[in-house]
Amino acid sequence: MLQRFFATLRMTENKELEGELLQMEIKVLKDILDANEQIAERNRQLLDSNSVFAVNLMSTPGAGKTSLILQTLKELKGETKIGVIEGDVSSSLDAEVIGKEGVPVIQINTGGECHLDANMLSSALNALPLQDIGLLLIENVGNLVCPAEFALGENKKVLISSIPEGDDKPFKYPLMFHTVDAVLINKIDLLPYLKFDTAVFSQVIKGINEKVEIFQISCATGQGIEQWVSWLQSQMNQRYGG
Repeated sequence: MLQRFFATLRMTENKELEGELLQMEIKVLKDILDANEQIAERNRQLLDSNSVFAVNLMSTPGAGKTSLILQTLKELKGETKIGVIEGDVSSSLDAEVIGKEGVPVIQINTGGECHLDANMLSSALNALPLQDIGLLLIENVGNLVCPAEFALGENKKVLISSIPEGDDKPFKYPLMFHTVDAVLINKIDLLPYLKFDTAVFSQVIKGINEKVEIFQISCATGQGIEQWVSWLQSQMNQRYGG
């Protein structure tokens, strides 16, 4: 009887402790996100003061963020001055590739963090010639969870989802699809060889986020890039004028 009593007491104490710890974790997370948002707002003000339109590019690893940046640079060459911030857990390979295009580029290595945050971006912005940039492309760390929660101070959030990943991502990562302004279905040239229902995929996304723009593109063939860039330019013009 006593053993059962003390066992029940320990279970009750453990549940109470778990509840307290959960509340503490929620509060800590909220504090982190609030602090991040404050820095993100300062980033927005800095970008606005220099009329820089910033785009946060997110995806899984290998979906085509760097390839999209290269295609965008090619399409806007001679029209828009572009800067790039490359985010990765380690290495500077993508930044080196982008740097060959003759645009200002900053590499951020997160040291294990699965996303960029506003403070990281703030440091990178201080190292860029913002007065000479009209469009800033930010390649976030390849991840579909954490980047959705951390604002950077960007004007638009764009998700790249590729055909080889499968068409179930909106079901698995609804928050990401809910927060973005545009979804680019990349590697559309592989559609004849892989099982991917673009109609259902788009329908599910619209169910999560009815205002999102959806583009089918191929960074390998250039298909759809013109439409993507046209949308990007229209967003820039709406923000800062043509």
